[in-house]
Amino acid sequence: MNQAINLPKVDEFLEELAAIQQTGSKRIALLGSRHIPLTHQNLIEMMSYALVLEGNHLITSGSTGTNSAAIKGAMRADPNLLTVILPQSMKRQPRESRKQLEQVIHVVENPKGDDLSLAEASALCNQEIISRCQQLICFAYHESVTLLNTCEEAENQRKIVTLFYLD
Repeated sequence: MNQAINLPKVDEFLEELAAIQQTGSKRIALLGSRHIPLTHQNLIEMMSYALVLEGNHLITSGSTGTNSAAIKGAMRADPNLLTVILPQSMKRQPRESRKQLEQVIHVVENPKGDDLSLAEASALCNQEIISRCQQLICFAYHESVTLLNTCEEAENQRKIVTLFYLD
């Protein structure tokens, strides 16, 4: 009967409450799987559109699927409130992604990632993205190791994390 309960400390609760109640604009990272149905992409596009319309700065990466949908929505709302951080240089991006990225004002390339596998480069890119945000919204499958690790890392940095499972 004497089991220890691991409750967060009062200061952790207060930090989370303050973050949730923040009324000003936030830096929100939106990441997710490349492999999502079109209906999910439409929902993500609407979400990113609404977030940016509210004055939030959206940070994402440049791949197809979730990130492409996030870019579309943010670009419709206010292109100045969108930052895209790439895991590798622009030349390493798929043609359809490059076409979309050419329209984005704030693109950060990571040519150091060109010599890494896409998974390794993406993990480093995701670390950079969460270091720049206050909140992370992620769309992942239960086997999306890189994305789930990113969510865990964001939680360890006391970011607000909203994780949607696609399966």
